[in-house]
Amino acid sequence: MPTVPPAPKADRRTAVDVSALLERGRTLATPVLRAAVARLAPPMDTVAAYHFGWIDAHGRPADGDGGKAVRPALAVLSAEVTGARPETGIPGAVAVELVHNFSLLHDDLMDGDEQRRHRDTVWKVHGPAQAILVGDALFALANEVLLELGTVEAGRATRRLTSATRALIDGQAQDISYEHRDRVSVEECLEMEGNKTGALLACASSIGAVLGGADDRTADALEKYGYHLGLAFQAVDDLLGIWGDPEATGKQTWSDLRQRKKSLPVVAALAAVGPAAEKLGELLAADARSSDFESFSEEEFAARAALIEQAGGREWTAEEARRQHTIAIEALDAVDMPEQVRERFTALADFVVVRKR
Repeated sequence: MPTVPPAPKADRRTAVDVSALLERGRTLATPVLRAAVARLAPPMDTVAAYHFGWIDAHGRPADGDGGKAVRPALAVLSAEVTGARPETGIPGAVAVELVHNFSLLHDDLMDGDEQRRHRDTVWKVHGPAQAILVGDALFALANEVLLELGTVEAGRATRRLTSATRALIDGQAQDISYEHRDRVSVEECLEMEGNKTGALLACASSIGAVLGGADDRTADALEKYGYHLGLAFQAVDDLLGIWGDPEATGKQTWSDLRQRKKSLPVVAALAAVGPAAEKLGELLAADARSSDFESFSEEEFAARAALIEQAGGREWTAEEARRQHTIAIEALDAVDMPEQVRERFTALADFVVVRKR
């Protein structure tokens, strides 16, 4: 069953093939992305290729899981808001994807994640130093890809990308700091997730339009769509981080609980009133002081997940995903665009809140 129920069918006008939309973004962006990564000095080029799933740990060609490709799809689609061809958004799609993967490389190392997309993470295979260096290199490449266009629009797009990147880094810093606190408010958690996930999806949703010559009012409205879509996206990720199927997510069971993350289900449960919330608070406070957290059994993590659900954290987060989804769709009302493009933005938003990985 989907993690979050879909919007009522009456709200939908025509069916959109979301898988085709995602594949279009991936197909258009991948050759340019590969060319950008090929500029890196050895061994960073092969380390990056491993991260993207193009080769295995021994350097042999591979057909790995490259992720959902939501951001490239949004960047390419946003170019069509202005009447430009989807190809206009390709540099933006590649730049956003490079920044996104820069953050994944560093986050996996900081979080101690050993698996991503059903494979060992870069730091696990190639070491922490390469994960840091390749992440830095991808961030630099992202700016190069845009600025090499040499246009006014490229400069505007780069400014939006760098602002989004700074917010993303702020969000990761907040996320790490919250792991060492007994309590985090729902408002703090939403601010962190808006920075960590919302900012880059906001940029992806507008960058193609900016490259196509859209004015700031249009770009800002598209960013609002992407920002709230990002909050919906992260809310679903938070649900999957606790209750997701490892076969689908490529991560361990109870992944976020193992990392002591103060994700939305956790903070919402702690903010509730009742015995389940009180017991959860006591357990998590003891966990924060424990030096033996890594040896916890599956049953201990399952008990914490059950308390989160009993306290209402799971249902609150699912409802928050739906609420943010609604705000994102309403933001599109401020943008004049072809109806087919609007329907595709809506379909991508629907996909974000109804997924298993």
